[in-house]
Amino acid sequence: MYADWPLLSLAIWTPILGGILVLFAGDREPSGARKIALVVSIVTFLLTLPLYTQFNTETHLMQFVERQPWIAAFNIEYYLGIDGISMPLILLTSFTTVIVIISAWEVIQYRASQYMAAFLIMEGFMIGTFAALDAVLFYIFFEAMLIPMFLVIGVWGGANRIYATLKFFLYTFIGSVLMLVALIYMYTLSGSFAIFDFHHLRLSLTEQVLIFLAFLVAFAVKVPMWPVHTWLPDAHVEAPTGGSVILAAIMLKIGGYGFLRFSLPITPDASAELDWLIITMSLTAVVYIGFVALVQRDMKKLIAYSSIAHMGFVTLGFFIVFRIVNSGYGEQGAALALEGGMVQMVSHGFISGALFLCVGVMYDRMHSRQIADYGGVANTMPVFAAFMVFFAMSNAGLPGTSGFVGEFMVILASFKASFWIAFLAALTLILGAAYTLWMVKRVIYGEVANDNVAALTDINKREFLFLAILALAVLALGLWPDPLVEVMHPTIDNLLNHIANPKI
Repeated sequence: MYADWPLLSLAIWTPILGGILVLFAGDREPSGARKIALVVSIVTFLLTLPLYTQFNTETHLMQFVERQPWIAAFNIEYYLGIDGISMPLILLTSFTTVIVIISAWEVIQYRASQYMAAFLIMEGFMIGTFAALDAVLFYIFFEAMLIPMFLVIGVWGGANRIYATLKFFLYTFIGSVLMLVALIYMYTLSGSFAIFDFHHLRLSLTEQVLIFLAFLVAFAVKVPMWPVHTWLPDAHVEAPTGGSVILAAIMLKIGGYGFLRFSLPITPDASAELDWLIITMSLTAVVYIGFVALVQRDMKKLIAYSSIAHMGFVTLGFFIVFRIVNSGYGEQGAALALEGGMVQMVSHGFISGALFLCVGVMYDRMHSRQIADYGGVANTMPVFAAFMVFFAMSNAGLPGTSGFVGEFMVILASFKASFWIAFLAALTLILGAAYTLWMVKRVIYGEVANDNVAALTDINKREFLFLAILALAVLALGLWPDPLVEVMHPTIDNLLNHIANPKI
């Protein structure tokens, strides 16, 4: 039914054009702008659903492909397609944008139409990043999504928003410039900007190492990996709630996606040679950043550091595959690691987004994110407290929630490579519980701390709606991850076959 539909183009350009329409609606009628934004976000989500329902899980080939000449002189194409790696992330993007629009419905009063428009346009750019199969098209979307996020933090952010915005922009922009140099170099060798043509280039080890390092800088900043992570806590603290949700739930995943789409298949030999570097950086994020999260006094900053630690699991799962294969466990163990990293990305999108929304709910009432200003919230906001405790337990890896599945898969795969790597990775189950539950204890439980907490009112229907939707998503993925995992199998197997064959 949908075979002849340009679904990917519709998913990309519907929110972009819808965002422009919202801008024209203006702030004279903010309710109208909000309604248009909600309708556009829901339509975009519905457009992405057939990408899953009509997805063929028996093939690794790209699906829903659209390919047209664009700039013929440089062989640049408007080339789109999805596989088992990109499709779940596109669905996560469209789903999260609907939640963000609902969450901002009553909260954003200043330039509401521009706020809504920024998120819709950003949604289109992010979907384009995941769907692009031409390197120039990928780079344009990759860079363009920085602009609306730059504006979201800079216009609707906190007191230090200018510092946080500039730091966010400079870190991400400088990293991506190196990636552009690598893409141009590979174009000179292949005569094409098609990403799959890059996959089949035969590069020397020196070439691979240099290209790998260029990609590493770009994608490590996006994840972000230790030690290039310092922009993220500042950006989260200053960003409005919706900006924090999109940053944590989607933008960080683009770094992980880049490793799978570019680094591993284009530079497999360099990835194998330098896997120790990524594993070290990942384990440092898991352990050291976990301890850093323990001492945070700002709830947003604690969750931001938690995101860095949990994304360390993603990169660990992606780069431990070489050690698993070399240890004699073959591609089955390596597939477990890669799929665990992917599940962790989707799960983290749900959980981190939910936790930032919970902080936003409290901030809207008390205008404080400081843990010390709260205490005994469960006495005045019992329904909200139930949601926040649930998401906190998910963040700590409670079995039955999505937070457990991806981490368990990566830890299990790590044992096939090294006991000590698995041991260090498993520390997150202790550290994650420590910093998350320590925050919950001080904020949610105990006696009512002060008059401000005593005056709190429980969540309304709108807040209940978006928290309940996210809670169902966390439970569904935690109890039944197979619908997500099965779409990845052919793509992951093909990726492993590709990187298993030396290119030098």
